[in-house]
Amino acid sequence: MIQDFWGNAIFSLVPTILIGLIFWFIMRSILRADRTERDTLKKYEAEERERRGLPAKKD
Repeated sequence: MIQDFWGNAIFSLVPTILIGLIFWFIMRSILRADRTERDTLKKYEAEERERRGLPAKKD
């Protein structure tokens, strides 16, 4: 009887933990991609401003 309890407890928690980890990984990837894209756009904008002779943009 106690073995059934622990088996059921494990089988009920494992899917929840796995879904949580998958969600965390996806959100982490999205946030990192956004940060990288913003940095790239900032560099590109700075290069274009320099090329056109405009002053640097203040943050």
